[in-house]
Amino acid sequence: MQLLRSIGFFHGNILLFCVTTGAGIFVSPKGVLKYSSLNIAVSLSIWAACAVLTIISALSLAELGTTFPRSGAPYYFLKRSLGSFVAFLSLWIKFFMYPLGIATQSLIISTYIIQPFYTRCPAPELPKKCLALAILWSLGLLNTRGVLTVAWFQTISVLMKITILCFISLTGIVLLGIGKKENVAKFENSFDAELPGASQIAEALLQGLFAYSGTSILINIAGEIKNPGENIPKALITVLPMVAVVYVLVNISYLAVLTPQEIISADAVAVTWMDKVIPSMQWVISFGISTSIVSNICCTVLSASRLLYTASQEGQLPLIFSMLNNYFSPTVAITQIIILASCLIIASDLINLIKYSGLATWVLRGLYMIGLLKLRYQDPNLPRPYKVRLPFVFGSIAISLFLILTPMIHSPKVEYIYGFIFIFSGLLGYRLHVHLNQRSVCFDKITCYLQLLFNVSPPEDQDERISTGKKHLEEIFL
Repeated sequence: MQLLRSIGFFHGNILLFCVTTGAGIFVSPKGVLKYSSLNIAVSLSIWAACAVLTIISALSLAELGTTFPRSGAPYYFLKRSLGSFVAFLSLWIKFFMYPLGIATQSLIISTYIIQPFYTRCPAPELPKKCLALAILWSLGLLNTRGVLTVAWFQTISVLMKITILCFISLTGIVLLGIGKKENVAKFENSFDAELPGASQIAEALLQGLFAYSGTSILINIAGEIKNPGENIPKALITVLPMVAVVYVLVNISYLAVLTPQEIISADAVAVTWMDKVIPSMQWVISFGISTSIVSNICCTVLSASRLLYTASQEGQLPLIFSMLNNYFSPTVAITQIIILASCLIIASDLINLIKYSGLATWVLRGLYMIGLLKLRYQDPNLPRPYKVRLPFVFGSIAISLFLILTPMIHSPKVEYIYGFIFIFSGLLGYRLHVHLNQRSVCFDKITCYLQLLFNVSPPEDQDERISTGKKHLEEIFL
């Protein structure tokens, strides 16, 4: 039993489009415009730049998934290139980042669904948390049915997303084509506005790149993609430019209807936009945002469970996380992620910690590129079905350094210190891991009981590792 390669080019495109076009395009325009000093031309340029940077970064990361075509490829790549400690550090960061992101998105979607029933006051916390937990566990159960089931679910979701994004884009084009003064005036002499500084541009890029988050989904599930050496780069080249065009058109539509001041004062720009265009159809955009977040949560759970699966195979997490159910899905890893996210939903004050994880994301991306260069030098004859050009690699490193260092130098904040403390606290976790004896009889018994409870079996490539231990797992009960 092992993870199946059941995702082809079509479903790979669907997963990539779904996870990339999340809630960010409905919310991020506010932050981009704010840090662009309300300069419309700079704001649209930032969105175009974010598209270019995302494509460069994604194509650079693609070499990881094609060289080591297995689930959790970035983690395995770091262990192979930079050693066990750096790999454990990435595991440490993502072990907390994934549940934080999932919990935050679950609370956002429950707010969008419940708020219409409380028109004159904020929605109570208890119903929001209960609905968030119900959505979270439903998506967890969906993930236990296998990656192909998730892909079909995303196919339905992507049709709704495309419909809503095309409606917003075409409406903006029509309004500009009609040539009404109030729609066109904002674009006249747009370069005459105040220009932002370097620190503000970095902040604006971070806001825009949030809308492109999730582009590594195919690399994280490379072990379940058919012909990954060909399908991963093709999917990235096909989907990301299309998403970039849609994002620019959507932002033009926002600016054609709303003033920059209205955009930065809106909690959800798309909802405010619809309220101006067709007020009676405002619920459609709310439904679209909810659908986007649901599909993102589903893909995030998928990526997170594959990380735990691979870390378990490499001996940095308990063996039970790499065991599969009848649908070839790591049920225990999925359950662990859902439980952690559920705890954060219940204690929602902790959700604020997610703002400290943005720094960690770009630290990891920089480490991936350094590891890629090191492996190119150490093992030049390693088979590489797809080999990214070196300017893309150095460009990705430069992007990471710019986004990390520029805000810290020009506008230092205490959040950056907390971010680094969180990242390097993984050193303590690694020392504990090294001294933890995972092969104790007590630990093996717990593994066996959980194996029976979840009805899971070790994958084929783990059979030898299990049987060469101090005892066979089947003998522990004897």
